[in-house]
Amino acid sequence: MAVKLPVNLARVLYVDLTRKRSWVEDRRDLIEEYLGGVGLAVALAREEGVERADPLGPENGIVFAVGPFNGAYPMGSKTVAVFRSPLTGNLGESYAGGRSSLAIKFAGYQAIVIRGASESPVYVAVHEDEVKFRDASALWGMSSSETVGRVIREREPNPGFRTIMRIGLAGERLVRFACVVTETYRHFGRLGLGAVFGAKRLKALVVSGRRSLEVPDRRGYREVYDELYELSTKSNLMRKYHDLGTPMNVLPLNEIGALPTKNLKSGRFEQAEGISGEHMAENYLIRRAACSGCPVACIHLAGIREPYPHEKYFYKTTVVSYDYEPTYSLGSMLGVGDAKRLLRLIHEVERVGLDAMSTGVALAWATEALERGLVREGDTIVKLRWGDAEAYRRAISLLVEQPNDFYSALAQGVERASQIYGGSEFAMAFGGNEMPGYHTGPAAHIGFLIGGRHSHLDNAGYSYDQKRAELPDPEQVVDDLMAEEAWRMVLNSLVVCLFARGIYRPEMVSKALDPLGIRRSVEDLRELGWRIYRERMRLKVDAGFDPSRLRIPDRIFETPSPHGLISPDYVQRALEHYHQRLKDICTP
Repeated sequence: MAVKLPVNLARVLYVDLTRKRSWVEDRRDLIEEYLGGVGLAVALAREEGVERADPLGPENGIVFAVGPFNGAYPMGSKTVAVFRSPLTGNLGESYAGGRSSLAIKFAGYQAIVIRGASESPVYVAVHEDEVKFRDASALWGMSSSETVGRVIREREPNPGFRTIMRIGLAGERLVRFACVVTETYRHFGRLGLGAVFGAKRLKALVVSGRRSLEVPDRRGYREVYDELYELSTKSNLMRKYHDLGTPMNVLPLNEIGALPTKNLKSGRFEQAEGISGEHMAENYLIRRAACSGCPVACIHLAGIREPYPHEKYFYKTTVVSYDYEPTYSLGSMLGVGDAKRLLRLIHEVERVGLDAMSTGVALAWATEALERGLVREGDTIVKLRWGDAEAYRRAISLLVEQPNDFYSALAQGVERASQIYGGSEFAMAFGGNEMPGYHTGPAAHIGFLIGGRHSHLDNAGYSYDQKRAELPDPEQVVDDLMAEEAWRMVLNSLVVCLFARGIYRPEMVSKALDPLGIRRSVEDLRELGWRIYRERMRLKVDAGFDPSRLRIPDRIFETPSPHGLISPDYVQRALEHYHQRLKDICTP
């Protein structure tokens, strides 16, 4: 049900890197239909023809979009990016927190569309109605994404009101799982947006704005805002994210045998205590930070204090943001159980601008391939051994440098590397995207396979496993996960942090939209979620996704989960049912 947009939130900024020009269009037609966020981004990406584009070609458009809750309500803190993924070859969809959503919103835009490619390195600075194309030749090749951010901060105005989205060396060198770093500690992490930036010779996108939002019903808005704020700060729904943050998952998952360890050879890690959220908080936590528009502060920052060489009593402190995902992928997945060594690995990934999950999974596959003799030490250059953090730190640099055929293949993702060197049975990728850190049972892996991003947050199959002692038939699991993913399309169009999904239930979303002048019943919202899901999956299929060709890593059937050994027949039945459901949904 389309509703008239009550305020001036219909502007989309178009940026053409090839011609160095920009313009603004009123797109209330799409925004009134889809609210914003992923619904809007998918519609704009379809207009850009990303499904026909070479992922690393100038025709691959990038769409950044925000929604009605950004800048309006607590935890309305995410920005969505949609593009064609160089990692999977089909739909790319990535989310980041930090300051990006509020900067875009207060600059006066609901979306920014980036077209074309620059002949020489540039960064684009958007300060409300002013758009500048800055020469970035001096930034190209800098060894640290942190340094790039520091240089841009000194040049651009509006500190505290801006976002700086930039790539590191990994993006410049087209590593297919390079990320885009924003505000140092947040990322558009998954599916290779950094490589798309690099192919466009786009070093960074800076956005700032000081505009305000109009609220038609101020009294109603204040009442809803206060209710949401109370739930965010005083209920137990969000408390866990503030206290230990997502690394709180390490010990519980290890206890039930669901923590992927040493390339999922096991679901338990004997050194889990050393990288647990509790150990990190007691020994390394120096402060917490929050994304703009969020009162929870789930970003946990650790300090590594190390002496300067040959200088007595002189120390350097390196600040590192740690979450569950890099803790799993660069910790237990690689057999690294020492917190300080793990933090150094996380910092190295941050410095060069890589997706931590894909990096850890790729190196875990490489370690096992070396063990099995599928590759030689001459290929890996360094001897990769479980727990050898220094070797892995060197390998991260080699992933970016790509000095030989092996690292050039690995930089294309573990799926591609295993096609060349063998070992696909233990190459832990789902739909071409390296696995998240959950071996909770069949629903988790089914969720990775059928999710639009092949992500744990698409449909929370890992949570589905943990809430049920016994699972229903696989067809029911698929139906339930698809329904959850369709609802998350609404949350991702608002765009709220999915940590807050327990607060933003359907009734609350409908209630919170009303003071903004957007009237949608719970039934309207659920129907909208399915409509966005359908359009998103159509775009994914048109970009080359074929559910009948999904590869299931044999390793998931070999390592016991909390539900015991996973049955191949169970997962295959789920995929067959999903294939038919998707065909029915995507058929006009």
